[in-house]
Amino acid sequence: MFRRRRPLLRAAVVGGGAYMAGRATANRANDQQYQDSAQDQRISDLEQQQAQAQVPAQQPAPPQAAASNPLLDQLNQLAALHQSGALTDDEFASAKAKLLA
Repeated sequence: MFRRRRPLLRAAVVGGGAYMAGRATANRANDQQYQDSAQDQRISDLEQQQAQAQVPAQQPAPPQAAASNPLLDQLNQLAALHQSGALTDDEFASAKAKLLA
């Protein structure tokens, strides 16, 4: 009778051990999958935040009001001509003095 019980007992121990090992492997796989999905979610949240931060920088500035001061426009044109080298310092100073007078 003992000879018959020992193989059954051995089979039960081996089967139980295999079950526990398989269960532990499945738990580790589930934990890893959860960690991966959580990391993917954090990465996608960061990418969305970066995309939202870059969008305003890429959009052009809204145009200024159409009703601007003609004197200011003329001074800006003179400054642009002076910066481009079309007007010398003396010519720029005299044209600016005429506009402001």
